[in-house]
Amino acid sequence: MKRVELGGLSVSAEGLGCMGMSSVYGAADWDESIATIRRALDLGVTLIDTAAAYGIGHNEVLVGRAIAGRRDEVQLATKFGMDFTTARGKVVIRNEPAAIKAAADASLLRLGTDYIDLFYLHRVNPQVPFEDSIGALTELVEEGKVRHIGLSEVTGEQLRAAHAVHPIAAVQSEYSLWTRDPETVVAEAARALGVGLVAYSPLGRGFLTGTVDPARLAPTDGRRRLARFTDEAATANQAIADGVRRIAEGKGATSGQVAIAWVASRSGTLGIPVVPIPGTKRVPWVEQNAAALQVQLTADDMAALDELAGQVVGARY
Repeated sequence: MKRVELGGLSVSAEGLGCMGMSSVYGAADWDESIATIRRALDLGVTLIDTAAAYGIGHNEVLVGRAIAGRRDEVQLATKFGMDFTTARGKVVIRNEPAAIKAAADASLLRLGTDYIDLFYLHRVNPQVPFEDSIGALTELVEEGKVRHIGLSEVTGEQLRAAHAVHPIAAVQSEYSLWTRDPETVVAEAARALGVGLVAYSPLGRGFLTGTVDPARLAPTDGRRRLARFTDEAATANQAIADGVRRIAEGKGATSGQVAIAWVASRSGTLGIPVVPIPGTKRVPWVEQNAAALQVQLTADDMAALDELAGQVVGARY
């Protein structure tokens, strides 16, 4: 798989999001998840994405076990700052320096490593000055515990403020055919500063694959709380999934591969590196996703997909 530069960090052009192996999307199997991560590495997918918040530490432990003995192959990305331990469904954003340093040590322990390639501030707490948070991250870089700093779900103004303290390698945001906020919220600043975009949920939380029936999601599946997956919205949004499927059928590809290929292709349009990190917890899907970058989209394909993007029904949250 080809490589992409994120602020000096060389990563695979597609990564693997591991959240669903521990939380949000219903039950997952530990052994199957481990096998999925290891198969991703075999396929050249080396940017492995996790977070302390996923399963409240469970996901980092799982990822650490999966990459044991193969650490040198991996660009390991994790995130800090979303504390779900206070009460179920409630989150406290912890961006203060002492909390950041404690979070880094805890993540290193769970991951079984002595450094993190890309350490993201998971969400912004506006009550904590950026210079304080990024200052603490800078100290972690100087100590060798962190190689590169990232931010998740930020605006261009926030990115510029952080970058003024220490270079930021990447911004992670939800980005797909039906979620295009980064194009207007942060892309301009990222382009000016040489910062990459890591796109999570490039498959529209699975909807764009055409294989997800919102009515049959497990009771524990977090998508049941999302507006786009309600009965009325899902029925309307099926036209988008159908449009993606028609393009995929013409190429002998899957809908998911077309959706991922679209996200990866936006690098040229936006003028910044764009790395999709589709999530899965099963080997067949990671194999299918890894082949997505071989799908070639024509100008006509892109125009048709852009038209579909304007039809989405329902807010992102």
